[in-house]
Amino acid sequence: MPTVAKPRSKRPLQQVKPTALTVPSWREIPWLVHGFSTRLGGVSTTYGRRTLNLGFTKDDSRANVESNRQVFQRAIGASTKAAAWPLMALRQVHSDVIHVIDSAEPAALTGDGMITRLPGVALGILTADCFPVLLVDKKTHAVGAFHAGWRGTFQRIVEKGVGAMRREFGSRPRDILAAIGPGIQKCCYEVADDFREKFAAQFDYFADLFHEERNSDPVREKYPMLFLNQQAPGHGDPGIKLHLDLRQANIRQLLDAGVPKKQIVAVTDCTSCHTDRFFSHRAEKGRTGRMMAVIGIKPL
Repeated sequence: MPTVAKPRSKRPLQQVKPTALTVPSWREIPWLVHGFSTRLGGVSTTYGRRTLNLGFTKDDSRANVESNRQVFQRAIGASTKAAAWPLMALRQVHSDVIHVIDSAEPAALTGDGMITRLPGVALGILTADCFPVLLVDKKTHAVGAFHAGWRGTFQRIVEKGVGAMRREFGSRPRDILAAIGPGIQKCCYEVADDFREKFAAQFDYFADLFHEERNSDPVREKYPMLFLNQQAPGHGDPGIKLHLDLRQANIRQLLDAGVPKKQIVAVTDCTSCHTDRFFSHRAEKGRTGRMMAVIGIKPL
């Protein structure tokens, strides 16, 4: 777990320029702003010196987070010379609830997805292992942002997001571009055995989403009789761990919704493996900051 770095003097910390991940081809869309934050930059010191925590956590100050949000929005262009655009953030609850944002007035909304065609507002999704997914319709100038942890993925939030854009804005799936941001990859996302049964009931491609890995244990390999158990046949080898590929699950949902494969991009780096660059709830045992995926439409 990162140690808390203390400033050497009482002078205010200076803002360090944040690192934003963007899709190169999306940068060519003149009316679009977007970006996935990392933990690098910012003024927060709770989770390591100069980190860009964008979530209101119990360990960080509101002033730090608000400062970080302002500088991140400026870094990706979601601001004017005077101020950052209104930021639309949700009380995320791992659901399939999607809101249509049609006003720049802040509102207390609960859910895990947002879609809009309203210029001058920033849609923000917070993550620290779950996957943020951004959608863009170049034809109707509509955008969406979604929070896809295992529960949201299980409830098909991204697939429903494409449907919501089609229903509300007339978006055609073949015109939609999709980007999946940083999240915990299958290498580190170990899940309980019953996850396979849950997903099998919902997805006919469930077998492609699960991977078994045997723990390397010299003692078990040398003395296998010590690890015999009384589990009934079919309940699995306790030495084998089940891993879930949430990134692939969301790609499959986008494909099923009609989004062309060539129009889907995804970050493949693992948040749990790379806590030097990303916040990870699992790797840091719950005491960590939050990254944010932001998307918006430039005013005319």
